[in-house]
Amino acid sequence: MATRSDQQSKALSPLTSLAFAAAGLPVAAVSLAMAVYLPRHYASHLGIDLALVGTAFFIVRFIDIPVEALLGWGMDRTRSRLGRYRLWTLIGTPLFMLGVYFVFMPPAGIDRTYLIAWLLVMYLGNSIMMLSHLAWASTLAPRYDERSKLFGLVTAVGVLGAAAVIAISIVNDARDLPDSTNVPAMGAFALVATPLAIGLMLWRTPERVAPEIAGHKFGPRDYLALLARPSFARLILADLCLSLGPGWMAAIYLFFFTDSRGFTTGQASVLLATYILAGIVGAPVMGRVAVRISKHRTVIVACVVYSLVLASFMLLPRGNLPAFVCALFLAGFMAASFNATTRAMTADIADEVRLDHGRERAGLLYAMTTMTNKITGALSIGLTFFVLSRVGYVATEGATNTPEAISHLEIVFLTGPIVFVMLGAFCMIGYGLTAERHAEIRRQLDERDAQYDEAAVIETLTSEARAVAP
Repeated sequence: MATRSDQQSKALSPLTSLAFAAAGLPVAAVSLAMAVYLPRHYASHLGIDLALVGTAFFIVRFIDIPVEALLGWGMDRTRSRLGRYRLWTLIGTPLFMLGVYFVFMPPAGIDRTYLIAWLLVMYLGNSIMMLSHLAWASTLAPRYDERSKLFGLVTAVGVLGAAAVIAISIVNDARDLPDSTNVPAMGAFALVATPLAIGLMLWRTPERVAPEIAGHKFGPRDYLALLARPSFARLILADLCLSLGPGWMAAIYLFFFTDSRGFTTGQASVLLATYILAGIVGAPVMGRVAVRISKHRTVIVACVVYSLVLASFMLLPRGNLPAFVCALFLAGFMAASFNATTRAMTADIADEVRLDHGRERAGLLYAMTTMTNKITGALSIGLTFFVLSRVGYVATEGATNTPEAISHLEIVFLTGPIVFVMLGAFCMIGYGLTAERHAEIRRQLDERDAQYDEAAVIETLTSEARAVAP
């Protein structure tokens, strides 16, 4: 049996970090396809009304919100021979794959009921996989600076999955295949990548199960008290804004870049690939910046630069691919730090909560944080599609929109992301859980955890020493 002190003395190796980060690849691939390509596919190619598509996504996202909170609560209370978050990953993976199959490869003649039902299955699997992965990461990298680097790597690997989805669209466009072939091909990629990535993570990554202090209870009032913590309240609000801004942009990205900026779908996908691939560089670089200037200041800097770049879109020459490549690379470089940094900050708060209450609550905290993604996902698609349908914009393939409708599209596309991202930066001003404060929290946790030298450590599947504390 490996003790906690033994495990904490070992730094996380680059190969282990990479294997762990691999699990984010299929989730990021599906997330991008869902945000950018799938709504347009159902509206344009399957003939479902634009407003109905937005309504379906809105309904599913809001159903998923309370479910995710229950999942986080359940994960934190789980103790098994397979570990805590490893077990939940095994549960979520088949649900995720089943949902991907039916959502990305629908039969002819489907309706909104079909879409809602299978979206629910896919989102359930996605929520389980994502929450267990994030909470697991908080136990792998216990130190303030380690977390910035690990979450930066997770984001960078996720970018590769998103880039693969975009590459499918670009290749199909180069082969003169119709746009309707893109989404099924993206689903096929996710179905192949998911078992490979999850299997690699489970094979190579250990899991540390934090000890729970006898006599420490966590009741309903404590759950409400989490939201009253100044650091967590700021983080929740910031994450809500930082998710809604890019999500708003993603929902109508193809409409804006084809009808307003004069690019083909293939060219727009090249630009989106630039935006996404910039995260491979941006996430780790901004993670290093966070080590230097702290996480919350890194978020502020990234928000300001990101907003300025978006404001420049209407000043760049229409149809000028090189100019937009540069702009979208810089925007993507900055945007990559949003989720990576706020997820690392959530892990810091989880340490603070565990110190106060004696129990692991990382799963619940991540559920509460990722609820913002669910809310913004519903709002970004449901609200933007509803607004576009009301201002006269027609999304049906081959439709001709008036100059006034295009002008409204431009206003809707730019206003939301800039306003919300800057609100996210404002939330980070005065953030209190600094590196110094977290170092003191970790010192106290380590002293207390040292009393539990039989703390559970679930080794990798390649290790002969697999042990669980009684």
